[in-house]
Amino acid sequence: MNSQFKLASLTLAAVAMLSACGGGSSPASDDPPPARGTLELGLKAGAATAATIDAGTLAKGVQALTGKAACDVDVRYVYYWTRDPQGLPATASAAVLVPAGTGAACTGNRPVVLYAHGTTTDQGYNIAQIDSNAEGSLVAAFYAAQGFIVVAPNYLGYDRSGAQYTTYLNAEQSAIEMVDAMRAARTHLAAESSVKPSAKLLLAGYSQGGHVAMATQKVMERDYASEFTVTAAAPMSGPYNLVGFGDTIVTTGPVNAGATLFLPLMLTSYQKAYGNIYSAPTDVYASQFAATAETLFPSKQSVGELIAAGKLPNDPTFTNLFGTGGLLNPAFKTAYPTSNFRKALQTNTLLGWTPKAPVALCGGSGDPTVFFTNTLQAQADFATRGKQYPASNLESSASMAWAGQVTAATIAGGFAQAKAATSAAAGGGAAGAAAVQGAYHGTLVPPFCNALARGFFQSVLAAQP
Repeated sequence: MNSQFKLASLTLAAVAMLSACGGGSSPASDDPPPARGTLELGLKAGAATAATIDAGTLAKGVQALTGKAACDVDVRYVYYWTRDPQGLPATASAAVLVPAGTGAACTGNRPVVLYAHGTTTDQGYNIAQIDSNAEGSLVAAFYAAQGFIVVAPNYLGYDRSGAQYTTYLNAEQSAIEMVDAMRAARTHLAAESSVKPSAKLLLAGYSQGGHVAMATQKVMERDYASEFTVTAAAPMSGPYNLVGFGDTIVTTGPVNAGATLFLPLMLTSYQKAYGNIYSAPTDVYASQFAATAETLFPSKQSVGELIAAGKLPNDPTFTNLFGTGGLLNPAFKTAYPTSNFRKALQTNTLLGWTPKAPVALCGGSGDPTVFFTNTLQAQADFATRGKQYPASNLESSASMAWAGQVTAATIAGGFAQAKAATSAAAGGGAAGAAAVQGAYHGTLVPPFCNALARGFFQSVLAAQP
């Protein structure tokens, strides 16, 4: 995501001590590993006042969507134990954003939004740094400043996690990390915060996080029903039909924007989890990229630096998978239909299950990064088992009628205006259209889908005792 709200200056220097805590997969010691979700360290890392939050949302032109902040926000940080795909102990971290203040929405027991973030290649990513992390500032403004506790994991491989890779789009593993983050957050809040989590648990996430949020609902309702009760879920712009998405990208096209970044994340994730995606990196990567692609992400180097170093295709659209100078070995495309990679995509496709808690989906039909067909296919699949869930398309007010005609018209109109402003700022014409495409998934869609998600959560909560 490219949009940013400048909120609070955080003091995370105390977290430097965590480097001594180890983490990641390691040989077994004489002592048993800590239980999943065990809190290693929790602290208050900073705060943002309502006035600061309002200044940020006003500057970015999204205050009509977020509303003015009802609460200050305490930024808390937890470092905890989880497990990697082999079941070995690993460490990870999460932000815990807590409403603060004297208003009724800011005190007592508050509903929790367990939030899954979108794709990043930055190894140092920490969603708790809401002064500089765009998605962290977004969820702080939309949820924590409006009376929701937010628990937002950084995933294995990021921030101070000891893992050397990230478990990208691994549905079962992602859910484990979300569950364990929630456990650690509960422990921390019980000991350190006057504001406590209520029994109302809401799941949300954007892009990769949309997939993670949906996987978490599936796994929580299947395996953790005695510990957690999901109240509602709002996955946004996620690749739910991974195998269908992969078939399109590899066979018929088009290739989605960002594919040359997503594929190394995914191939390494599945190779680490299943061990059979390739025998050697040259089986899947073009020779000029094979030596480094397996360990490329997450990275301390920027994408631009990696391209300059010849570690990624020099392609500003990030779509060159198979052409001249492309990322992948042409043999990968030939082998794809019967490959273990396609089987892994099928394993992690989120179709064929039935939610118990209500779901609202959201995205935009012009999305060049995660095609909106994923959302429509998930909606249609749920409908085959009698679950009629809305799939809001920001390009169509009719698709948002479930939220009320005024809200639907406002969201659709605001989204159209945001696209027009992005185009005009780039000079209109072809340059403007390219600017809209470049901003569509990461910047334009998230505020509007989060506005719908929050409204959905509020309506579900209002209907429950």
